[in-house]
Amino acid sequence: MEFTAHNYPETPGVYLMKDAGGRIIYVGKAVNLRRRLASYFRPPESLGAKTRAMVAKIRHIDFLLVSTEKEALLLEESLIKQHRPRYNIVLRDDKRYLLFKLDKSSEFPRLSLTRNVVRDGSSYFGPFSSAMAARATLKLVGLIFPLRKCRDRSFKNRVRPCLYHQLGQCLAPCVLPVDRERYMGMIAEVEQFLSGRSRSLVRVLRRRMDRAAEELRYEDAARLRDQIKAIEATLESQASVLRDDLDRDVLALAHLPEGVGVGMLFVRGGRLLEQKTFFWRDLDMNEAPDALESFLAQYYGPERYIPPRIVLSLLPSDPADGESGEAELEAATRTDGGARGSEALAEVLAERRGGPCRLTLPRGDDERRLLGMAANLACTANRTDGAQDVAAVLEQALNLPAPPTRIECVDISHLGGKGVRAGMVVFERGEPLKQAYRAYALPAAEGTGDDYAALAQWAARRAKSGPPWPDLLLIDGGRGQLAAVGAALAEAMPDNPIECASIAKGPSRRAGELEDHVFRPGRRNPVALKSGGAALLFLQRVRDAAHRFVIGRGRAVSQKNSLAGALVALPGVGPGTAKKLFDRFGTIAAIKTADEKALAAIPGLGQKSAARLRRALDALDAQDGVPKG
Repeated sequence: MEFTAHNYPETPGVYLMKDAGGRIIYVGKAVNLRRRLASYFRPPESLGAKTRAMVAKIRHIDFLLVSTEKEALLLEESLIKQHRPRYNIVLRDDKRYLLFKLDKSSEFPRLSLTRNVVRDGSSYFGPFSSAMAARATLKLVGLIFPLRKCRDRSFKNRVRPCLYHQLGQCLAPCVLPVDRERYMGMIAEVEQFLSGRSRSLVRVLRRRMDRAAEELRYEDAARLRDQIKAIEATLESQASVLRDDLDRDVLALAHLPEGVGVGMLFVRGGRLLEQKTFFWRDLDMNEAPDALESFLAQYYGPERYIPPRIVLSLLPSDPADGESGEAELEAATRTDGGARGSEALAEVLAERRGGPCRLTLPRGDDERRLLGMAANLACTANRTDGAQDVAAVLEQALNLPAPPTRIECVDISHLGGKGVRAGMVVFERGEPLKQAYRAYALPAAEGTGDDYAALAQWAARRAKSGPPWPDLLLIDGGRGQLAAVGAALAEAMPDNPIECASIAKGPSRRAGELEDHVFRPGRRNPVALKSGGAALLFLQRVRDAAHRFVIGRGRAVSQKNSLAGALVALPGVGPGTAKKLFDRFGTIAAIKTADEKALAAIPGLGQKSAARLRRALDALDAQDGVPKG
């Protein structure tokens, strides 16, 4: 493409670079569009390898004008997530980390695990990349502090204390008179513990223990002694890296032979909690400041915990708005604090956090030491990115245009042609993205038992649902299933082809079969994937996840329908009452275990009807062979 400067304004905006097929291959933002775009059309030897490859594919550039750099940053982030261009840094595992959530809106707050941050006044602590570590910590907190464990629905409907109360791990505020002031004092101690201020908490608990012993309250003193021991044992297992109690994330970049490695450390309350690596393939350090800004805007989304301080090895910038990449990089890596970071990005993160957020170079010896640790971690990024290695194998073996990052897999399930359902699972960067799983009812395929027709109907519905599109669509089946999906997608989306493949059981058709065959369109023989190799094992894992998901959803719907039918058949229960029961209790199991008092609380049911319903439910339990209670 020949660049003509006067075609582009000297104002802030976002540009979309397209290839010969009209597909968006890169999205960027600029304070000055004309100067930014001109930087791509310099002599090729002055560009990085990835930029040269991208520029060779550009056939057209669209642009959108905005008023400020902040608006450009937000629009760029939105367009990258929507179109997932090939040459952008696209973050796809932004909801993998677990956080502790302390719900402050409840009268008796509960500590739970979550992956999403909601600005509802709750306190959040974390993150944990390991679910096992997060649940172990939650169990420890439950042993030390007897907070309520049940969810709001159970909390409102409970009529007797649960087993946790019998074990001394819950005060049972659901049914017992618990002093709220005492409970909130315990909540403050939990916040101290999770915020890393455990030593000051130990001092307070030790004073209480001594006072309880002096007043001959030996049981209270023993309980406090056990709390202190548990907290001190936890402190011994944590690494103290800073002398203050501030939360901060530390991020360093490292040049690697095949790209740029990113190492992140999560420090909470002065203690190193978790670490994470990313790998930006085919990127060089001259392009790193610009990529870093896009990465930070995506990583610290509205649903992620954002610390008040983010320490970086270089500050994000826009290297082409007047300076060469090398000059900007030299300015950004200065250690005297003279480099100017992205003020627009800091403003966006502060709004998402609901408080100040600073993007800064390291300050003091402790932060410089942490940055060195993050840099060493970044050097291991390409060796720890196993998903990237599998993606590279799949790209070559399946002849894909790029390594597949988002993989969708579909499977059809039915029982004798009835209850036909399609289940779709999504994997991104080698990990399941469970919030993107979808189950589809296919009433038009009922009674046919025709998997090909069911897959074609699913493909048409998937095309209507829109992006994000998969880099690879995997179908559970052979060449016939693959052809059915391919034809339906080609008819629904002739201008947006999707790469497809199918995976079929081997000759024995056993679960766990290592000889599964993978097929591609237009190819008669299976793709040559190594039996037992990482790539084939990964595809089998994706296929098995789709199979489990659709079977599980089918069973749940079948059970709900059969039990709901039995429920409506009970005396005094019509469709309206059945709906009220489901709205109140959520599941058939909860309805069947509800006592007479809880049933009578349903609007319009009444005491006599509740008693009659309870007797009918007992009879239903007896028929099903389920003991009451």
